[in-house]
Amino acid sequence: MKIAIVILNWNGEALLERYLPLVVKYSGNADIYVADNASTDDSVAFVRNNFPNVNIIQNSSNGGFAKGYNDALEQIDADIFCLLNSDVEVTKDWLKPIKETFIKYPDAAIIQPKILDLLRRDYFEYAGAAGGFLDQFGYPFCRGRIFQAIEKDEGQYDETTEIFWATGACMFIRSEVFQNLGGFDEEYFAHQEEVDLCWRAQNKRLKVFYVGASHVFHLGGSTLSNMNPKKTFLNFRNSLYSITKNLPRRRAFPIILLRLLLDGIAAFRFIFQLKPDHCLAIIKAHLSYYRNFRMIYRKREKNNFIKKYYITKSIVWSYFVDQVKNFNILVKD
Repeated sequence: MKIAIVILNWNGEALLERYLPLVVKYSGNADIYVADNASTDDSVAFVRNNFPNVNIIQNSSNGGFAKGYNDALEQIDADIFCLLNSDVEVTKDWLKPIKETFIKYPDAAIIQPKILDLLRRDYFEYAGAAGGFLDQFGYPFCRGRIFQAIEKDEGQYDETTEIFWATGACMFIRSEVFQNLGGFDEEYFAHQEEVDLCWRAQNKRLKVFYVGASHVFHLGGSTLSNMNPKKTFLNFRNSLYSITKNLPRRRAFPIILLRLLLDGIAAFRFIFQLKPDHCLAIIKAHLSYYRNFRMIYRKREKNNFIKKYYITKSIVWSYFVDQVKNFNILVKD
């Protein structure tokens, strides 16, 4: 099983200096690539001078996460692609449980390991935690992380299990699956493109797994922090994109109408929190979505939609009204 670890980089020399050595040390016979998104710092020179065995792919422009990986992976020959953020600290033997799961489950198309917080190492990290899920309205959340409530890792998610979506911070995907799905949707630019990719895989009856026996530590927020209005814009808009593309019309359109109301409530909440830039970001997200609706609609899956894509009706209601902050309590209820 030939694994290619691909680290997408944009002006991340400091991150590569800190985290790349452990990737090289702990990744065995895997091929390692740094795919550079037209950086203006000395990232490429740093890798070339200090890690001669690391392959460098230089993309001609910064097309974000989606286009950056699409362009890079076209140039790599491997059975499994590992998409790894540049701010991830890998651990000894992190690849072994992943390989074993791909072998044990031939229908496993995508896998993510346990994602822990680099700064609070016994807590899950926001981006991915112990595997992603959706509610009925398309809002994403994770085992171990519901909105801003982060669980402590006490071994509660150490098993191997199916999930709905895997985080792009550390995602393993069979190369043939990535190619057959057409890669990431480049209209997303960044954020939630992995949710869309996994949803499209699910619509084709492919399986996404979480493997708790493998773990990495993620710094997070190196490109856009959770408090950046641009991230708010991308998350809200791209979530609407995914609903439009991956649900049958009779289900997608009512949900989009309800999202107009729910996202409006979220926008007003930002005003009360004295974060008007985030409120404006949600408004801009909806305007961008409506402006691009015809283009996104043409990308829809034509048939074969899965019926059960969510595990709870409203994560917003559960979190803000019922005060559920723990995934296991959520699914128990």
